[in-house]
Amino acid sequence: MTDQAVDTSGPARAPGTEEPSGVVPPELFGRQRELKALQEDIERAGLNTIAGRKAARARVLLIAGRAGSGRSALAAAFAHALTGTAPAGGSTGPLPWAAPGTGTGDYPDGVLRVSLTDPDGTRVPSERTAREILGLLSLATPPGADADELTEMVREALAVRRLLLLLDDAVDAEQVDPLLPDGPGCLVLATATGPLTGVPDVRPCTIGGLDTGSAVRLLARVVGQVRITVDPRSAETLVEECGGQPAALLLVAGWIAARPTASVADATQHLLRTPQDTEQPVGARPLVRAFRMAHDSLLETPARILRLLALAPGGLADAHTASALAGCSVLAARRTLDDFTGLGLLRTDGAAEPQYEVPGALAPLLRALLEERDRPAEIELARARMLERTVRLLHSCRAVAEPEDSPARGKLAGLPKTLRFAAPEEAAVWLRVRLPSLVAAARMAVADGELDTLARRLVAALVRALAAHLGTEAAAPELYGLHGLVLDVAERRELPRERAAALLNLADLDAGTGRTRTALARYRAALDAGREAKDLYATGRAMESVGGAYAELGDYPRASDWYGRALAQRLAQGDREGEARLYGRLGAVHAYAGRYGEALRNWRAAASGLRRIGDLPAQARALSEAARVQEYAGRPHDSLRTCREAVDLARRAEDVRLQAALQLRLADTLDRLGDPAAAALHRATADRLLGETESTYENLGASVEN
Repeated sequence: MTDQAVDTSGPARAPGTEEPSGVVPPELFGRQRELKALQEDIERAGLNTIAGRKAARARVLLIAGRAGSGRSALAAAFAHALTGTAPAGGSTGPLPWAAPGTGTGDYPDGVLRVSLTDPDGTRVPSERTAREILGLLSLATPPGADADELTEMVREALAVRRLLLLLDDAVDAEQVDPLLPDGPGCLVLATATGPLTGVPDVRPCTIGGLDTGSAVRLLARVVGQVRITVDPRSAETLVEECGGQPAALLLVAGWIAARPTASVADATQHLLRTPQDTEQPVGARPLVRAFRMAHDSLLETPARILRLLALAPGGLADAHTASALAGCSVLAARRTLDDFTGLGLLRTDGAAEPQYEVPGALAPLLRALLEERDRPAEIELARARMLERTVRLLHSCRAVAEPEDSPARGKLAGLPKTLRFAAPEEAAVWLRVRLPSLVAAARMAVADGELDTLARRLVAALVRALAAHLGTEAAAPELYGLHGLVLDVAERRELPRERAAALLNLADLDAGTGRTRTALARYRAALDAGREAKDLYATGRAMESVGGAYAELGDYPRASDWYGRALAQRLAQGDREGEARLYGRLGAVHAYAGRYGEALRNWRAAASGLRRIGDLPAQARALSEAARVQEYAGRPHDSLRTCREAVDLARRAEDVRLQAALQLRLADTLDRLGDPAAAALHRATADRLLGETESTYENLGASVEN
């Protein structure tokens, strides 16, 4: 039995046995000495206190240990002991979690946890970490903000809170130092492989393997006490062969739990027959051997699915991800993932539609095994299938938000049931939950360099889905990064049209957050790319936007010059709506510059163009602006006449709010002309119009409620 491969269509379990169904223990085993040392480290006097100075920054505690030693589990247990807040999924290293505002004691604002290392082993940039922390605090982040600005926002946010910040898997001090809160109200708990040289006043709590008693209790919790009691010597030998490492013990325990008739001695012999990887450091060998034992015990198809999970974006997978990677059904993929969880190879969040996480200690082993056992062409094909499935899900996610009679909803009905969402709310939840892995998929596809067509489709689908469910303003931080990915692909593939579009989108977001000079540089680069692509839309849009940037900077001569260039192109194209808009923009900048004659001519031209296209409300607004210019120019009687024209147009357009605004404009002009009685009549008319509008809205609201 011990040499038989495991078929993950369902590990065998004899009825009536005491074997538990999973390997995740609900408690921390051992580590009492380490917990006590961490508590004492909080209470000891810091260097500032000894020197008689007030603490300038938060206290930092460090848990140092090798991957698989249980450092994240110890950090979670310690956080729970301090705040009463525990991550979902037990203490063995859950999916990313946060529980702000639910703590007790010295840290009533709860616990935040972020990982500082990606599953592929690369360090997470400070910008992404800061955005994640601010997101967990429900604080908006400006799109395109750099790392310095975002980390400053983090420090300001934490300065007024009392919480525990858990920075998991730090690479070095440069990742930790910018995030340290100013003031002693918060506590920072970091985990790392070694010391964080550069962070002052930090003493690492170094951990190794569990003591034998705690390790045996961990095994008993997973495989059942009976199998430990009948052969305690073999249990101790097994612990020794695993080096007391919790990750290795859980893998071997999963192997035993999947075989109700296997003994601990069987597992020990099987582990001993698994070759050691002598190229690995001595301390890493027990985990590598336990992982190889678990993997090699699987049947061929589940073993291949497990290896392919190394391609899961952000280390997070769901049934669709596994299904696409392996080319199997979604149901079969979900069952296999659940079985991997039972074997200790994955962790899950336990939701109705769960996400599965590859433990950080196993991620590099999976990648190495994938490269060793699978051909590059097969890996590339699996990655392409996964990205294609993601694109289809995103199209479905966006389509379900469209009106019922739209073409997109019609196409949605033709998709397989597993790719459809029942309602917009379900799609929005899926998008929110899967967003980190979706963004990671986009980054992975762009970095790959071999799947640029798929990468462009994926980014475009994700942008549309975000806009449909969150709106462009709420999704701006994510959109900024996605447009940057499009720009990377466009520059690598020398695609000027795509480069122009990406630059325009990035510049719009820069302009919206006050980085006008950065936006100006990007608009001009977009103009060059649009000219290279012979894209009239991009060049016209870029010239108009360059003019807008100069106007925002107060450089009205340059603004009018660029608006004039854009206008010339619109006139050549016969774009009447664009012509009217640009005439209005020219009128505005000329008015700001005090060139009232030019301003008036342009506003009159805008009104004339809008009359030709039949937009009465816009024509009324253009005439209102012309009246304002006449008033600035010292021609109140002309202003009064023009404003009355605008009122008549607004009345014909049945735009009550615009009529009221123009009535108030008339009243102000009449006051300046020395006719307060007439001004009072116009103000009364404006009040009546506004009152009628509010009454209409109230009646409409009441009818909707009824």
